[in-house]
Formats: sequence, C-alpha cells, structure tokens
Amino acid sequence: MSQDLLDSLPAPWRFAVAYAPVATRERWLTMLALDVRLAGVVRGAREPILAQMRLAWWRDRLRDSADKWPRGEPLLAALSCWDGGHGALMGLVDGWEALLGEAPLPVAAFEAWIEGRVAACAALGEGADSMARGWALGDLAAHLGDAQEQAAVADMIEAHGWRAVRLPRKMRPLVVLHGLAARTKGRQGAENISLFTLLRLGMLGI
Repeated sequence: MSQDLLDSLPAPWRFAVAYAPVATRERWLTMLALDVRLAGVVRGAREPILAQMRLAWWRDRLRDSADKWPRGEPLLAALSCWDGGHGALMGLVDGWEALLGEAPLPVAAFEAWIEGRVAACAALGEGADSMARGWALGDLAAHLGDAQEQAAVADMIEAHGWRAVRLPRKMRPLVVLHGLAARTKGRQGAENISLFTLLRLGMLGI
C-alpha cells in the first residue's frame, strides 16, 4: 500500500481503509485517493475552465487502457490494481465537474456528485447503493459553506433512509464511512466519535 496515497486521505478514511480485506484494500485506497485528488482540482482552481481541463485529463486516462497511461503520475500507476476496471471511476470525475460553478448550486449538481460516489462503490461490491449515498450526503454537507446549499442538502439528508444493511467483508470501509456519516449527518465532528464506536464499526460492521 502506498503510504503517500494513504497520507493524502482524511483521518476517518484512513481508518476505513485499514479494515478492507487485503484483496480489495488497494482498490479502496486508490478510489478514495482519486476522490481527494479530484476534490483538490475543483476547490483549488481559480477558473472553472482550468478545472475542467484537469478533470478532462483524468476522464481520458480512466477511459484509456492502463497500457496507454503516461508515466510519472503515482496515483495513475496505482490505479492499475483495478485490473482494467478503472473505467467505473469516471463517475467521480463527472460528479466533481458538476460542482463547478457559482453558489448556490442546484440539487441536480449534488445528485450528480453523489451518483459518482455510488457508482464507484458499486464497482467494489453490490447492494451498497443506499449506504454509499448516505456516506456521500454526510461528506457533502460537512463541506458546504453556502446557506442555501446547506439547506438543500439538509433536506436530502432528512429524506434519506439511514438504515445500515449487512454487507460482505470487502465492503467494510463503506460500513465505517456510512456509520460515521449516520452519526454526524453533515455536522463537523467525525474526529470526536469515540474510539469504541470506530472499532465496533471496523471490526463488527455495526
């Protein structure tokens, strides 16, 4: 596992990755690291067109086969662990592109972003759409600054069914991420959740 990629993740995400089985850990790590990278593109660009160009570069790479990838990009090289299935991550690119624009963004933009995460999780295991949506909603709400956007996503959180379902062991990172989101629902403070709660989510999935 690449320590640099792991270090690029928020602390709760690093914790979640630690509970992935060895066989799928690299895929979880690279999916989350790509999400972080794309977030940086959108949040750090001064002009939307520059962000769109960089997102287009990632979209093109995910559309290509791995043998066509340029060298020198560690994250891109790490995505080879998807064994040709990396195209399933293009939804993340589309989702982040939907968030480009002036606030307040429409609900349709948030839905596109959420669907990108849901699709990425679906590529890792079936039956997890609702929990992936919950994770996305909680994470989205925690990073919004515009009052109208916050209100819109709060309504989406209220309408979402937060019931956790039993998932196979390979989806344990999502169980952790959904569990944290269900407990905070967009409020800051995932870092303050008790160690016992974190361990129970990671070890038992509840």
